[in-house]
Amino acid sequence: MESPADLSARAAGGDRAAFSELMRQTTAALFRLVRRYVGDEEEALDLLQDTYAAAWINIRRYDPARPFEVWIRTIALNKCRDWSRRRFVRRLIRGSVELSSPEAMAVSDGTRSAEERMEIGVRLARLNTEMSRLPPHLKAPLLLTAIEGRSQAETAGILGVSVKAVETRVARARRRLSDALCDAAAVRIVAD
Repeated sequence: MESPADLSARAAGGDRAAFSELMRQTTAALFRLVRRYVGDEEEALDLLQDTYAAAWINIRRYDPARPFEVWIRTIALNKCRDWSRRRFVRRLIRGSVELSSPEAMAVSDGTRSAEERMEIGVRLARLNTEMSRLPPHLKAPLLLTAIEGRSQAETAGILGVSVKAVETRVARARRRLSDALCDAAAVRIVAD
């Protein structure tokens, strides 16, 4: 099996088969990142296609000395930011502030009751909604470190910021999520 570095070098030279193999190797992880960023599966699929199309169009600009995965994630995050800006403008034009919540993503392990699974699904949906509402400069480092398991140094490289900036942004994102989720729980308790 060919190494990612060899595939990257071939892809940079315009080899479609090498690019297709790199896509195959990165699609699942990239989809998870984009899905969590935008909070909608269909939008994530569209953005994933846009990401790979943009990557292929700009493949001659790719530097094979840089890991392909870092390069493709950078493109994906830029596509997500563009999507967020377009969504904001559409919401302003329509006069609507709220979008529909993402679907609950509970997975049954067979040991929980239906009520417990439903509660987990509600919590996951709320978390996904709140994550999708984070500003891009906080959302991207949180997704890359906490969800994708990237180190702060890797995340800093992908985003083009310092490690300290990543650390600060992740802490702020977590604080915002915690505050939002606590506020939602307090509202639910008062309503009950």
